[in-house]
Amino acid sequence: MKQNYKFNHFCLVRKWQSFALFLLLFSLNVFAQGGKTITGKVIDETNQPVPGVTIRIKGTTSGTSTNTDGVYSIQAKNGDVLVYSMLGSVSKEIIIGTQTNINVTMMPDNQTLKDVVVIGYGTANKKDLTGAVTSIKAEEFNQGVLVNPAQLLQGKVAGLNVTKSGDPNSKPSTILRGPSTLREGAAQEPFYVIDGVPGASIDLLAPSDIENIDILKDASSTAIYGSRAANGVIIVTTKRSKNGQARLSYNGYAAVEKVSKKYDMLSAPELRQYLADNKQTLNAIDDDGSDTNWQSLLERTGYSQNHNISYGGSGQSSDYGASVNYLDNKGILKNTSLKRTIVRGYLNQKFFNDRLKLGLTITNSNSKSLDIYQSQALPNMLFYLPTVSPFNADGTYKENYNRTGSGTRNPLSIVDNNNIDNLNNKTLINGMAQVNIIDGLKFTASVSSQRDQNNYSTYLNSQSGLARGVNGQAQKIDVLNKSQVLEGYFNYDRTFGKHSLKLLGGYSWQEDRTNDGFGVTTQNFSNDNLGYNNLFLSNPTLLSQIAFNNAPISTLRLISYYGRVQYNYNEKYLFQASLRNDGSSAFGRNNRWGLFPAVSAGWRIIGEDFMQAVPVFSDLKLRAGYGVSGNSLGFDAFSSLLIYGTLSGSNKFLNNGNVSNAIGPVRNENPDLKWESTATTNIGLDFGLFKDRITGSVDFYVKQTSDLIYDRYEVSTTQFFLPTITANVGKIKNTGIEFSLNAVAVKTDNFRWTTSPNIAHNKNVVETLSDDFYKIAAIQTAQLGGKGQSGNFSQLIQPGYALGTFNLWNYAGKNAAGVSTYINAAGQTIATQPLTTDAKIAGDAQPKLIYGWANSFSYKNWDLNFLVRGVLGNKILNATAASLNNPADAKLQNIPRFTLGESFNDINAYLISDRFLESGSYLRLDNATVGYTIKPKTPSIKAIRLYVTANNLFVITNYTGIDPEINIGGLTPGIDNNNYYPKTRTFSFGVSASF
Repeated sequence: MKQNYKFNHFCLVRKWQSFALFLLLFSLNVFAQGGKTITGKVIDETNQPVPGVTIRIKGTTSGTSTNTDGVYSIQAKNGDVLVYSMLGSVSKEIIIGTQTNINVTMMPDNQTLKDVVVIGYGTANKKDLTGAVTSIKAEEFNQGVLVNPAQLLQGKVAGLNVTKSGDPNSKPSTILRGPSTLREGAAQEPFYVIDGVPGASIDLLAPSDIENIDILKDASSTAIYGSRAANGVIIVTTKRSKNGQARLSYNGYAAVEKVSKKYDMLSAPELRQYLADNKQTLNAIDDDGSDTNWQSLLERTGYSQNHNISYGGSGQSSDYGASVNYLDNKGILKNTSLKRTIVRGYLNQKFFNDRLKLGLTITNSNSKSLDIYQSQALPNMLFYLPTVSPFNADGTYKENYNRTGSGTRNPLSIVDNNNIDNLNNKTLINGMAQVNIIDGLKFTASVSSQRDQNNYSTYLNSQSGLARGVNGQAQKIDVLNKSQVLEGYFNYDRTFGKHSLKLLGGYSWQEDRTNDGFGVTTQNFSNDNLGYNNLFLSNPTLLSQIAFNNAPISTLRLISYYGRVQYNYNEKYLFQASLRNDGSSAFGRNNRWGLFPAVSAGWRIIGEDFMQAVPVFSDLKLRAGYGVSGNSLGFDAFSSLLIYGTLSGSNKFLNNGNVSNAIGPVRNENPDLKWESTATTNIGLDFGLFKDRITGSVDFYVKQTSDLIYDRYEVSTTQFFLPTITANVGKIKNTGIEFSLNAVAVKTDNFRWTTSPNIAHNKNVVETLSDDFYKIAAIQTAQLGGKGQSGNFSQLIQPGYALGTFNLWNYAGKNAAGVSTYINAAGQTIATQPLTTDAKIAGDAQPKLIYGWANSFSYKNWDLNFLVRGVLGNKILNATAASLNNPADAKLQNIPRFTLGESFNDINAYLISDRFLESGSYLRLDNATVGYTIKPKTPSIKAIRLYVTANNLFVITNYTGIDPEINIGGLTPGIDNNNYYPKTRTFSFGVSASF
């Protein structure tokens, strides 16, 4: 029995040993056929480890990813293909042979990144676009001292005209494809969208925090934003950490700014000699023997600095980042400056196997600006007599209030004794939730809140010539503007066979509450020590010396429903259609809802078989689209309502022994008031040559705006309370063509030259201002004033002509006595001041061509970039030169050097006429940058770039004023009238470092 047990036990052990040996041999056999562990490390082009890279076996679902050190491990067999991929990098495929360790270097996929365009509530590949869209990446932005992100685009986008003076506190004027409204301010500007938040303030962003800017030009692209998109849409995307990336960067510069050009005014000895030559003398009070250069006293060298620190990281399920930007820009006019700090942070987190993504972004901009009364200081800086000193013997400012003429206030006193301080705090909080419901279908919900707190304070002290005899005048205005936006939308993307379909459907709710605040002006302080800081210490003697700010609170709501479909067949035939239904409380009860449709199509000709016979083309696409967008920007909640307020000319009355405000209608009701509508037809051609060494596009458009809103239409007081009403009547048409090109002209191992010219032509014309009920022949604008010309207008808006059309007296030269003569309406030459009816149309301020030419060179670690830009065919009215050219008043005000060629007897020399209408064409070398990049061989430093930038190096122009880059926005474009802040020339040194 015992022996049998031993035998059985022995057999059992032998069986298990045989089975184990069989399993081992089988495993070895399988392993011998190729099953093994592959390990390795993934690095980037700078030899830094790359976490988050996906490694999978091609044709299977088996895969892994690299850890924080870039290391990975995966089971595979001989002959398998490993695919290494990561967003923003070029994918790699490696066939497994005998090796067990595979190290990979991932290279950035710059082309893929450049081809992604934000189109509103989604993205698209550039080759699939059917509308007119221009995308500018961070590496293409302008450099230098930039106080507003719009300056990044100057000269870069065909059809976009951006103008900016040297004033650090002024915003650029931005016009896309010509003006299309009779209103000013926001009504003429493009609509901004920042990281998906519609209507967010562009001032919230520091240029260093922007990744790219997409400009939607035609209505087939912009109509998805409905009633706010008539002037185009600018979509800004901020920088985010890329998958697997941990980053720390610094960007900063220090700059010096100087006035690029001054008016050549006479010195005191020259003025005395001119007067002596003409048997004239100055009054004793106006000549103390001094020789004062007022421009030099008010102007200075401006110093600026900017610092930006940002960091961030991204893993498999989360990404985060933060940045701080500090700007200190001292203007080149004394007591003008801007200090601004911007703090931004974001956090995104994924849950439930990446099905849910939550995100939060917070941005705060806090700025302090100092300013002067420029409308007083700038003209007085030129007019004021150089024959007197700034100060009396006791240190007070020298003034002669009894002197007539122009320039009767001491310009240094205007700057030193009148302060304007503005504190502005903007905060934008944006929360986002995105749910991947099923494959291809996702829902995005976002809520944002923007607060804009503005504290405006002024103090005109006891020595101020602008508030004489009031012992100090103070004003404080504190206003809070709030905007809240709630949006929810579905995106569905599906590809089946040769068909690709993208669907969008959404809802938007927005509420804007503006002018929530208080403002008061008071006077008579015992001293100037506290300025505007304690209005309680004022001692007004009359009620009329206290003025309250008249800006009522307005709450405006906008509700929208929108949808879009995009279809792509076989990567050749493209179709897109969208529809938005907007409802706004700003408009009349009969027209609060409006539909904004758009449709476009594209044909990728390059995909056709016959294009194989034309190998020179690497891309060719024809686009066509039509759409309608609206313009509701710049309205408050009371635009269409009957409004009661304080009547002009009868502010107070006695009511039962009490002084009361007179109340009455101040605006007529119009229940039919609605938004302006802009219909755009766009035909475009995109092309690529020589394997995309040359790429470009050509666009032709017709943009017609109807239902123009004007607030001075005359009506009968038997039907309405007031003689004027705000109504929709007119039409404006813009027709143009745009051409842009990008070419890699030279490309070798060490040297590369890329050139990018663009040019645009636009023709603007007012088609009508009247209908069957509202009649108006023309609108006179640009009342510039000046000696004996206070009732004159220099421009008019009239059907058949462009906005900014000049209507001026016709200069006919000098007569025998040296007096300026003019041709009157009867065709006669007269030597007296003409009548207002003698004015004639004399050209317009709209440029015929806008162009820019950017060039980029790189040689090993060196780089050089420069931009040339300009305009052609526009006119500028140099009203500054006209008012300065007053020889007969040379003993009352200074004159420029060119007036020495005028007759002292010319009593008409200063009159504004077409004599002072000049060509506004110019070519400017706008900026040039030379940089050198250091790439240390250390893991902690990725790259350090040192650069030098010069802005406004030179300008070629026939314009005789300070600078031809005159504001082209508003209803009075192209006018230089004594209030133009001098243009500057800037030199800056900067450092960019990434770690």
